[in-house]
Amino acid sequence: MGSNLYIGLVHYPIYDKKKEVVATALTNFDIHDIARCAKTFGIGGFFIITPLASQVELAERIIRHWVVGIGSIYNPTRKESLSLVRVSRSIDEAEQEISDLWKTKAQRVATGASPHPKSIDFGFLKKLLKDESTPFIILFGTGWGLTQEVKDGSDYVLAPIEGRGYNHLSVRSAVAIILDRLLGDRS
Repeated sequence: MGSNLYIGLVHYPIYDKKKEVVATALTNFDIHDIARCAKTFGIGGFFIITPLASQVELAERIIRHWVVGIGSIYNPTRKESLSLVRVSRSIDEAEQEISDLWKTKAQRVATGASPHPKSIDFGFLKKLLKDESTPFIILFGTGWGLTQEVKDGSDYVLAPIEGRGYNHLSVRSAVAIILDRLLGDRS
């Protein structure tokens, strides 16, 4: 289980702290750390989603350095994890790439720090993932989170990670926790 699961790090459409829809900038840490999580849990791939040409170019340059450039020789394990990273200009484009690969529609799962009327729990999603003929993409927001339209347009919305009152994890932490809950070995 896991190869039918993909993750998307969404840089647009995202809210800023004023609840305005914006595009956020990539961070090197997100790319490397989330790629390492993707490799650790054996997922199908990791999409960086941004419509900004400068950010697409930056992501591709980082990936190229570690996958085919001098970085691939310097750190072969980084090459393995960064080989899972793809760049898409939209959520729809990433979903379409997965759907084309699997020859069936990918199921879209949104995440966020607040509850949503369509929220499902981790156990329910874990059961859905057992159907290895259906691909899933879990969307993670940057900035102040995915827009309401993205959540409403998703097939599912995953219940938020609940801590002890404070709920503002980095996206890297949220990815690690969610992948562990869904795919971690509990034996």
